[in-house]
Amino acid sequence: MSLNTETLEKKLKDNKVVLIDFWAAWCGPCRMLTPIMDDMENLYPNQIGKVNVDEERDLAAKYGVRSLPTVIFFKDGEVMERIPGVASKSTYVDKLKYYLN
Repeated sequence: MSLNTETLEKKLKDNKVVLIDFWAAWCGPCRMLTPIMDDMENLYPNQIGKVNVDEERDLAAKYGVRSLPTVIFFKDGEVMERIPGVASKSTYVDKLKYYLN
């Protein structure tokens, strides 16, 4: 799900744990991460979101995104952890399960 400032705030408020992928269309590693995030969204539809940093520069600045892709895990609306670059799907699943429990 593509998010903007308003929809990100709602997602963080409505869900205890959220994984947000900060990405850009021109970013090669971001394109490599897309199928993983699509799978994650199918597994955890309420916990996954994407922010296009070219369209939502203020959100990228707010969360200190300096490299792409950057995946940020939120719990109760607070940043818990960030993973810059591309990791394995199992890394994202394990981290999400950890924060959900």
